[in-house]
Amino acid sequence: MCAKPVTKKTPSSIKKYDKELLNHFYDVMSKIRFFEQNIQEKFLAGVIPGFVHVYIGEEATGTGIMSNLTKKDYIQTTHRGHGHTIAKGADPKRMMAEIFGKKAGFCKGKGGSMHIADFSVGMLGANGIVGGGYTLATGSALANKMMGKKEIAVVFFGDGASNRGTFHEAANMAAAWKLPVLFVCENNQWASTTPYRTTTSVEDIADRAQGYGMPGVIVDGNDVFAVYEAAKGLIENIRKGEGPALLECKTYRIGGHFVGDPEMYRTKEEVQKVFTENDPITRFETRVLAEKVMSQAELDEIKSNARKIIEEAVDFAMQAPEPDPAELYQDLYV
Repeated sequence: MCAKPVTKKTPSSIKKYDKELLNHFYDVMSKIRFFEQNIQEKFLAGVIPGFVHVYIGEEATGTGIMSNLTKKDYIQTTHRGHGHTIAKGADPKRMMAEIFGKKAGFCKGKGGSMHIADFSVGMLGANGIVGGGYTLATGSALANKMMGKKEIAVVFFGDGASNRGTFHEAANMAAAWKLPVLFVCENNQWASTTPYRTTTSVEDIADRAQGYGMPGVIVDGNDVFAVYEAAKGLIENIRKGEGPALLECKTYRIGGHFVGDPEMYRTKEEVQKVFTENDPITRFETRVLAEKVMSQAELDEIKSNARKIIEEAVDFAMQAPEPDPAELYQDLYV
């Protein structure tokens, strides 16, 4: 039986990180934040079709984990997958175009927010089905093992999705066959409108790793340094052939379940308190300035460049052509 989950703490000092990695952390988190803020604005203005689910407040989790991956590693994400896609290296312009339903998007505007995919960076797709990514990621991990590749698969899911049967099926198969897959639970406290403690039998979802004989690790999901270190150790072991692992990142969903959600199930004061005290980007800024590993001028420059890239992505999407109706039935499997 695997031991109880380990809770990883933030590094006591961040002076060991080279400037390139620090810049990368801040650049990616800033791009995600600006991307999502623009998505919110344009959706509420009626420019974007369908529904959108934003990642604001969870940027440190996707950034910290993806910083340990290569473009050849695979990821499967959720309906809240914009942040993961940016962190994996996908082009924000084509992402934005996809969300706007434009032909220049990754899926020619046919997938939208919940079905973005970019195989060129190992992003196998977002998924509108809750818990729909487990088996796809486990299958890709099986393929990698059968072909003798060193690449791994990572599947992201929420606390609500941890109760789906596909989680247990995939975890069991991955553990029995020692497949190179990392299960990442982004425990943002809310399954749509339901607080996770009312539907989940364990305090920590990482406890479930014990049932499948795999390592379980808990980390502060709003601390990019802690996430990076926790993921680094697990991913190194997975690459060595030691089998799967479960990483639970404790975070908080700042926005509603979807943009426009009236959020009758919680107070604005609760959300504001969490965001004020635990915004992952603010925490990063405070830490790097306190330890004097980055200057305010450096942060401002990175943030300015990130904002410009996302603004250009919005302009690109707004001006991109609509899909040709004649292509409606193209790209279908059946």
